[in-house]
Amino acid sequence: MKANVTDFDGVQHEIDFPEGWPLMEAMKAAGIAVKAECGGCCLCGTCHVYVDDAWAGHLPAIGSDEQGQLGEVPEVMPQSRLSCQIVGTSQLNGIKVALAPVY
Repeated sequence: MKANVTDFDGVQHEIDFPEGWPLMEAMKAAGIAVKAECGGCCLCGTCHVYVDDAWAGHLPAIGSDEQGQLGEVPEVMPQSRLSCQIVGTSQLNGIKVALAPVY
Protein backbone atom coordinates (compact mmCIF):
# COMPACT_ATOMS: atom_id res chain seq x y z
CA MET A 1 0.00 0.00 0.00
CA LYS A 2 1.03 3.59 -0.55
CA ALA A 3 0.45 7.04 0.91
CA ASN A 4 1.15 10.42 -0.65
CA VAL A 5 2.67 12.88 1.79
CA THR A 6 3.40 16.53 1.11
CA ASP A 7 6.29 17.73 3.27
CA PHE A 8 6.94 21.18 4.76
CA ASP A 9 8.61 22.31 1.52
CA GLY A 10 5.58 21.37 -0.58
CA VAL A 11 7.27 18.31 -2.09
CA GLN A 12 5.01 15.27 -2.49
CA HIS A 13 6.40 11.85 -1.61
CA GLU A 14 4.85 8.49 -2.40
CA ILE A 15 5.74 6.24 0.53
CA ASP A 16 5.04 2.66 1.58
CA PHE A 17 2.12 2.49 4.02
CA PRO A 18 1.95 -1.08 5.33
CA GLU A 19 -1.37 -2.42 6.52
CA GLY A 20 -1.66 -2.15 10.30
CA TRP A 21 1.02 0.54 10.60
CA PRO A 22 0.28 4.05 11.84
CA LEU A 23 0.86 6.59 9.08
CA MET A 24 3.28 8.40 11.39
CA GLU A 25 5.53 5.31 11.53
CA ALA A 26 5.36 4.90 7.75
CA MET A 27 6.41 8.54 7.30
CA LYS A 28 9.32 8.15 9.72
CA ALA A 29 10.46 4.96 7.97
CA ALA A 30 10.41 6.83 4.65
CA GLY A 31 12.54 9.68 6.02
CA ILE A 32 9.73 12.26 6.12
CA ALA A 33 10.50 14.92 8.75
CA VAL A 34 7.49 14.34 11.00
CA LYS A 35 8.30 15.45 14.54
CA ALA A 36 6.22 12.84 16.47
CA GLU A 37 7.65 13.68 19.90
CA CYS A 38 5.50 11.23 21.89
CA GLY A 39 6.28 8.28 19.61
CA GLY A 40 2.69 7.66 18.56
CA CYS A 41 0.95 7.66 21.93
CA CYS A 42 -1.54 10.42 20.99
CA LEU A 43 -0.04 12.68 23.65
CA CYS A 44 1.58 15.58 21.79
CA GLY A 45 0.01 16.52 18.46
CA THR A 46 3.38 16.91 16.69
CA CYS A 47 2.39 14.39 14.00
CA HIS A 48 -0.49 16.65 12.89
CA VAL A 49 -1.42 16.32 9.22
CA TYR A 50 -4.07 17.70 6.90
CA VAL A 51 -5.96 14.92 5.15
CA ASP A 52 -6.95 15.63 1.55
CA ASP A 53 -10.68 16.34 1.36
CA ALA A 54 -11.21 13.37 -0.98
CA TRP A 55 -9.90 11.02 1.73
CA ALA A 56 -11.55 12.45 4.85
CA GLY A 57 -14.60 10.21 4.53
CA HIS A 58 -12.46 7.07 4.43
CA LEU A 59 -11.09 7.58 7.94
CA PRO A 60 -12.70 6.36 11.14
CA ALA A 61 -14.21 9.01 13.39
CA ILE A 62 -11.85 11.00 15.60
CA GLY A 63 -11.57 9.55 19.09
CA SER A 64 -11.74 11.70 22.21
CA ASP A 65 -7.98 11.48 22.87
CA GLU A 66 -7.15 12.62 19.33
CA GLN A 67 -9.77 15.38 19.49
CA GLY A 68 -8.25 16.60 22.76
CA GLN A 69 -4.75 16.77 21.27
CA LEU A 70 -5.99 18.55 18.15
CA GLY A 71 -7.43 21.18 20.48
CA GLU A 72 -3.87 21.95 21.59
CA VAL A 73 -2.09 22.25 18.22
CA PRO A 74 -1.77 25.36 16.04
CA GLU A 75 -3.57 25.84 12.74
CA VAL A 76 -6.22 23.16 13.17
CA MET A 77 -8.50 22.79 10.16
CA PRO A 78 -11.55 20.59 9.51
CA GLN A 79 -9.30 18.03 7.79
CA SER A 80 -6.77 17.91 10.66
CA ARG A 81 -5.83 14.51 12.04
CA LEU A 82 -2.94 13.01 13.99
CA SER A 83 -0.97 10.67 11.75
CA CYS A 84 -0.29 8.33 14.68
CA GLN A 85 -4.03 7.60 14.74
CA ILE A 86 -4.35 6.82 11.00
CA VAL A 87 -3.75 3.08 10.67
CA GLY A 88 -3.12 1.52 7.27
CA THR A 89 -6.01 -0.43 5.78
CA SER A 90 -6.78 -1.36 2.19
CA GLN A 91 -9.37 1.45 2.14
CA LEU A 92 -6.56 3.98 2.72
CA ASN A 93 -4.27 2.83 -0.09
CA GLY A 94 -3.20 6.04 -1.85
CA ILE A 95 -4.30 8.43 0.93
CA LYS A 96 -3.06 12.00 0.52
CA VAL A 97 -1.94 14.09 3.48
CA ALA A 98 0.19 17.17 4.07
CA LEU A 99 2.33 17.84 7.13
CA ALA A 100 0.82 20.61 9.26
CA PRO A 101 2.95 23.34 10.83
CA VAL A 102 4.53 22.37 14.16
CA TYR A 103 5.76 25.04 16.54
